[in-house]
Amino acid sequence: MNRDAKTQSALIALARTRRMQRALAHAYLHRNAPLPTLRTALGYMTMTACVTEPGNDQAIAHRMTVLGIARNEGVAYVVEELGPDETPVVYRLWLHGPRTGFLVPIHTWYEEADSIEAIRAKIAALPALEPVAKTTSEAWMLSTRIVQRRALRLASPGAAGDLPIRKFALQLLVEPVSGHGPSGKTTVTAFLRPGAQLAEVWAIPGSDAAIARVSYTGIPSGVGLDKDTVVLLTSSVYDE
Repeated sequence: MNRDAKTQSALIALARTRRMQRALAHAYLHRNAPLPTLRTALGYMTMTACVTEPGNDQAIAHRMTVLGIARNEGVAYVVEELGPDETPVVYRLWLHGPRTGFLVPIHTWYEEADSIEAIRAKIAALPALEPVAKTTSEAWMLSTRIVQRRALRLASPGAAGDLPIRKFALQLLVEPVSGHGPSGKTTVTAFLRPGAQLAEVWAIPGSDAAIARVSYTGIPSGVGLDKDTVVLLTSSVYDE
């Protein structure tokens, strides 16, 4: 008797039973919900609803800029501009250690200050940062992968109220075209369409590491506005 084959068959049968149980439970919970219509199904594939508020047509894309490198902290300072009248968001991008590649907002700045002027004053008061050198972005290529798909429903009345807002967990992978050199990846939340574009790449002086700026549809306003993220590109753990 082949015990392995028997065990495998038992596991497959168990998995099928569990799936059937979950399907029956889901059907029972949603037994009074209306059946999806063809119009809704086609709308998910071809259309998205407008999610901008009335009078909010002046929204702009969010842009990120690398301010420079703080060698003593082992981080790069990154600022995200949300608009001329909005408080910018300042991040630390960790270049080495257990948080290598993590983009972390500086929460303490916003706990101590609550105005645009105060945050800009803190940015101006940063110690001298080592500048990064802009390099050719054609030396790298961006590939994307949809990790997860979701649809958000609007709670607004009107003709577009029953149309879904598409939401994606989008993995971004930046690699050198030559196949040799630093690379990096991250996962972001994209809305409406899973599109992304490699915008800029900066080289970190004194190492083979680099920082890439990627734009994607990350703001579900109107037809969707761009948002930036930065990705640390390394071939090994960053060392001073």
